[in-house]
Amino acid sequence: MIGLVDGNNFFVSCERVFNRRLVGRPVAVLSNNDGCCVSRSNEFKALGIAMGTPYYQLRNREKSGELDFCSSNYELYGDMSRRIISILRDEALDVEQYSIDEAFIHPPVGEGIDLVEYGKRLRARILRWVGIPCGVGFAPTKTLAKIANHIGKKHPGGIFLLPDDPTEILASLPADEVWGVGHRLTAKLRAEQIFTAKDLRDAPDAVIRSVGGVTLLRTATELRGISCGEDRDYDADPDSVSCSRSFGEPVTTLDGISESLASFTAQAAAKLRRHGMLAAGCNIYAQIFRSGGGGDCIVRTVMFPEPTDATNAMLDAMRPEVPALFLPGTRYRKTGVVFFGLEKVSSARQMDLFAPPRISEASSLYKAIDAINARYGKGKVFSASEGIGERPWKMKRAKLSKRASTRWDELMVVR
Repeated sequence: MIGLVDGNNFFVSCERVFNRRLVGRPVAVLSNNDGCCVSRSNEFKALGIAMGTPYYQLRNREKSGELDFCSSNYELYGDMSRRIISILRDEALDVEQYSIDEAFIHPPVGEGIDLVEYGKRLRARILRWVGIPCGVGFAPTKTLAKIANHIGKKHPGGIFLLPDDPTEILASLPADEVWGVGHRLTAKLRAEQIFTAKDLRDAPDAVIRSVGGVTLLRTATELRGISCGEDRDYDADPDSVSCSRSFGEPVTTLDGISESLASFTAQAAAKLRRHGMLAAGCNIYAQIFRSGGGGDCIVRTVMFPEPTDATNAMLDAMRPEVPALFLPGTRYRKTGVVFFGLEKVSSARQMDLFAPPRISEASSLYKAIDAINARYGKGKVFSASEGIGERPWKMKRAKLSKRASTRWDELMVVR
């Protein structure tokens, strides 16, 4: 059996842990730059407001006191996620984190294991220790566990064990709501008379392959209760590391482009160091603002003198290319950096015989900086290239709550 543990309305639930005034209220967490709703409480959903609804359309309902909104507090959500995963690793044989609020688990095995009671204990511990309500579903495969979890979240106890014969359940579930299918295949599925998850499970393999190839066939196989054995390593080393953000307001200066790129490079480099990896180079880009959304991108590729994880070495190599991204009189909406050519720090590689000796102190320096920022708060130590002024390019988060679990100066005060 495989279990799936999923935090209910995760971002909203995290906000409620430290702001009890939001409990029972219709609350939504907004996307970057307070753009649209990306997480909604059950009370918010009951009002018929769809996911992705722009905030500006709901602003008057907030002013009247009907709705509450929070800016995305990624530092808080990330820390709460780590706490949940820590509990799961203590309770389960194996844990595969799928997203910030979801993880597949392999429960203990043996005679007399009651999965429903195990799920209740797991859910109760997470709720008591972290404060996040979760749904827990158990099934023979990951695809079926997704379905079980969806049902479990609607049960009063939050737990659901898929029956040995889930035909009735699959017959009531639209095929395009099955994990890994999606709406893009709806027309093709209907053309083959595949309307439900049961239809997909029972369709001939040749028909399934003609609609969605091997990927859809794996999904159908898992609906039949047969695991495809593709246990993805969600903690595996990445092929690339990136960081980008849309600006709080359009940027029109080279300084704004340079500072934002320096900041995003520093954040991406910290990710790189957490994986113990070096980058051979990067792509840097700037996206031009268009009132209707989107916009052309100007991209430059930068190769580092040698694979590195040191932010200062990266910035030195990038600096000559940054002016090429800037066009006077142009408004920019976004910049970003993507590292490629990743390798482990310990990897063997051919060195240049005539190159100067590698300086390892840079890695040690930035590991120390990472430790300081982890302990005292993100951005406490940073490169001057990131700017020391107002940084108008920074993401808008006008409704940002306190990062009460990671910042000493934002701890809750009890009187």
